[in-house]
Amino acid sequence: MNLKELRKNKGLTQTEVAKYLNIATNTYCWYELKKIEPPMEALKKLADYYNVSLDYLCGHETKHLIYTYN
Repeated sequence: MNLKELRKNKGLTQTEVAKYLNIATNTYCWYELKKIEPPMEALKKLADYYNVSLDYLCGHETKHLIYTYN
């Protein structure tokens, strides 16, 4: 997963994403640096936030999901 790339593509700061996750900014920084792994609940929220699959976040999928609404 490349959280930093996803965050920068949305023009967000680490503080903004941390606030969305309701965690400390330094905790989110550690996620980006891969010093600690986000818990499943955080991964689910990040997948929704960035509109990607959990597989993408975990490095098992290379393409972003594209949602279409009818």
